[in-house]
Order: sequence, then structure tokens, then C-alpha cells
Amino acid sequence: MAEPEVRGIDAARVTDWLCKHVGELAPPLRFERIPGGHSNLTYRVSDNEGRLCVLRRPPLGAVLATAHDMGREHRIISALAQSDVPVPPALGLCKDESVNGAPFYVMDFVEGDVLATAQDALAHTSEQQRGPIGESLIDVLTRLHAVDIDAIGLGDLARREDYLGRQLRRWHTQWERSKTRELPDMDKAYHLLLERRPEQQGATIAHGDYRLGNMITRDARIVAVLDWELCTLGDPLADVAYLVNHWIEPGERGAALRGGAGAPSAVPGFPDRDELLRRYRERTGRDLGGIDYYCAFQFWRSAAIVEGVLARYLKGVMGGDADTDAFRAQVDGLAAAALERLEARGEFA
Repeated sequence: MAEPEVRGIDAARVTDWLCKHVGELAPPLRFERIPGGHSNLTYRVSDNEGRLCVLRRPPLGAVLATAHDMGREHRIISALAQSDVPVPPALGLCKDESVNGAPFYVMDFVEGDVLATAQDALAHTSEQQRGPIGESLIDVLTRLHAVDIDAIGLGDLARREDYLGRQLRRWHTQWERSKTRELPDMDKAYHLLLERRPEQQGATIAHGDYRLGNMITRDARIVAVLDWELCTLGDPLADVAYLVNHWIEPGERGAALRGGAGAPSAVPGFPDRDELLRRYRERTGRDLGGIDYYCAFQFWRSAAIVEGVLARYLKGVMGGDADTDAFRAQVDGLAAAALERLEARGEFA
């Protein structure tokens, strides 16, 4: 038995699969889309006795060939369970598309709060808790970048060398395939990024979307890192730059393109960007002198990612509606920020 259908879930078939492969579930199962993401679709699954788990599947309809690999995500969180990086426990992977129209995987539900917005931070944390949360965010990142890749079985996840070259090629290709119009700033920034690539500082696991909105917090610390779909092996400074690009300080101007004044870090109590960078440098010994390049790269990369999201919404494959004009404006702003950073190498706006 199953509850009525929700878009993206064949409730009867998925219920049958979960009861056979996950176990300890008491049907009927209820499926509820968890809002907030703009790529893979995430659902909360609850059974008749109150047990919870989480199901992840690709967007509806056609997707880009290299994206939305459920088996890869499942493999990553399963491997990281052997490390001291907090991840939700993996429960199962379904590769049989006849069950739900696409592969999906299931993980345990982790209790806590996702601080995706300033309202979330105000509702679920005190000002005194926000400093420790910011410190925990950096400490978890340093632990991720210290994981022995081979020891946990991820040594063949991707090539380790030429991270920036690989990423620039990948996202330039994605941009060309999904762009909804011509944007000269994207092309100019791309060529400058190619010309100015710095030497890579070793190879680590690179999360690819490391920000507060992709964490579960509880008791003023990070208890689970989510959304591993962009994870690869490569340059750890790319994660650091992505985090500080999304780290909006209270009252900051020019914040809209990096997540807006409504970002969780925009409320009082969190460390500032310099404190985050200092803590990371002290714990890893890595040279952050070239972080400006990586910030420009992440602005450009984010523009390509958001353009892909915009294209999927315009095609109607995301299971809902969105303000596509706002996405378009964000892409324009991100591309301009990347180019400005490369040309001026100035401080944050």
C-alpha cells in the first residue's frame, strides 16, 4: 500500500522496492518533495510508524549526460561513512529504471536544521551558536580535504591532476549546451581563467557545492554534509573559494548575486570571511594567496550551473515553477563578477 502519487515518484513501485531492499519500513509510505534544491530532486519518505528516510532522484525528463549520476552520489556517501566527515548513512541504490523512471538512492534521515536562509538562521540558532557553527563548517571542510582517498575506495573517482583545466572544459561544455542566450562576459572570463590557471596544491576530495545551505546543523555543529552530486577529486582551494563566495556578511553591498542579503551568514554572530580563511589556513597550512583566482573561477562556474537550472525550469523538468527572470539576472551578475575579479583582482564587493 502507498499514499497517493507525488510528481517524480511512482509510489506503489517505489514502496515495493523500499520495503524489499531497505527493510524495517511499515507501509503505507508517504512521499513529500523537500523544496530548496534546483538540481536533483529530494523527497522525505515516512512510514506508518514514523520512521523517516530520504530519497534522491534526477530531475524529470532529459538531463545533461554527465550530470545527476545517482550511483556516483551513493558511492561517495557510502565511502565517506568510513571517514570522520559527517554524512547521512546510505541505505540503498536502485539502478532499475522500471521502478521509478530513473535511478534513485536512499539515505537515512538525519535530525537537525538546514540553514539555507537568514530566516532559518534566526529561527534555529542563537547569536552565540553561530560562531561555533561557522568554525565547525571550516573544521569539517579541513577534515574532508584530509581524507585518504585511496583508503576509503575513492581513488578512481576522477583524475586528480589538472582540476581547473577539467572543470573549465566541463562547465564550458555545459554552458554551450544549456545556455539560453549569448553572454559575452562568460566567454571573456573563460579565456582569462584558462590563461591564468595557477599550479594545483595537491589533490583532495572536492565537494563542489560546499556552503551552509548544504549542511545539517544540530547543537551548534555540522552533523551531516549533503548534496554530493558535483563532488570530484581535485584542488581543495576550489571548495574554499566557493564557500567564501557564498558567505555574505551582515549589511554587505552587492550580496544578491552570491545568494542574496537573505543568506544565513548575513545575520549577526557568524565569523567573517577573513576568519574562515584564517582558520582553514591554520589547520591545513595551505597557501591562500591566490584565492582571488579561485573566487573568480567559482563565480564563472556558478553562472554556468545556474544557467543549467534556468534551462531545466524552462523545459519544465524540475517538478515546479520558479522565477526564471531572477535566475537570468543572477547568471548575468555572476558572469560579470567573475570577469571583474579577473580584471581588477579587487576585494569582495
